[in-house]
Amino acid sequence: MKKVLALTLTLILVLGMIACGSGKKASSNKLTIYTAFPEVEVINYFNEFEKETGIKIEYNRLSAGEMLTRVEAEKDNPLAALMLGGSTDNYINAVEKGLFEKYQSPELANTPANYLDPTGTWNPIYVGCIAFACNADWFKEKGYEYPTSWEDLLDEKYKGEIIMAHPATSGTAYTVLATLIQLMGEDAAWDYLDKLKVNMKQFTKAGSAAPNAVALGEAAIALTFSHDALQLTPEGYHIELSFPKDGTGYEVGAVALIKNGPADEQENAKKFIDWICSEKGQALYAKYESFRVPTNTKAPVAKGLVTLDQVNVIAYDAVWASNNKKAYCNEFESRIVAKPTE
Repeated sequence: MKKVLALTLTLILVLGMIACGSGKKASSNKLTIYTAFPEVEVINYFNEFEKETGIKIEYNRLSAGEMLTRVEAEKDNPLAALMLGGSTDNYINAVEKGLFEKYQSPELANTPANYLDPTGTWNPIYVGCIAFACNADWFKEKGYEYPTSWEDLLDEKYKGEIIMAHPATSGTAYTVLATLIQLMGEDAAWDYLDKLKVNMKQFTKAGSAAPNAVALGEAAIALTFSHDALQLTPEGYHIELSFPKDGTGYEVGAVALIKNGPADEQENAKKFIDWICSEKGQALYAKYESFRVPTNTKAPVAKGLVTLDQVNVIAYDAVWASNNKKAYCNEFESRIVAKPTE
């Protein structure tokens, strides 16, 4: 009888442990990410993270605008755990739409307060400012000086030689648009863009496509983030940066946990956020010459990197930019893109 009782108690204990265990979230060695980072860059970070943790990353590379659209479209059944890269006006928009789960990495203790999310949702991971990325060979051949103001870009010698992305699909291009409006005022900015269109070669979908075109000699000047242009220089492309002395905008790049993403990836997602916010994670910007400015003040800065304190940056209002994005992108399409060039 005692043996039967003992076996019964053991069975109850085992079943109880199983029952308790079933209430825990399952885990896996996989992590699914939507990212706006260029593929040739981000694969380096993913490989380093996998080496360190054993977690295999599956990713989909999208422009910042496409990434936000995808996350919103999948809000009832998210297929990814993280949104990585792209400027914070996209993240502010996503927070307002309830697309993210709040998570703040303890590594943010080493991040300046002005880069932090006041809602405690997304995590800042890099900063970078808008630049004129110039094809050095083209300028040398023509004997021209690099442009140093927004007004310089209106010179007729640049007709068909300037390229940028479309603000509706590219976070880079929207930062350009929002910068001009904040710098000049609405009416003056639209008038300026109407004149600039005469010199525009193309509006691309992704922000990184513009500096790539300059690198290949398909255009002379790209309106882009400085890091996206500098990343091409180690490959032997002759690109020189110039910054508008009259003021330029900047982005704070981020990462965030997608609300109700795959349950078995949640802990892995938090590990990745902690890792990319850490000194070790952001040291990879310098190691792989991505030329992003780390937000973690303990991380090293790449040689030749242009930091925000070296440039005349405006007091860029990301919240205002986020709140007005849809209206301004629609206006850009109707007033600039769709309007025939005179």
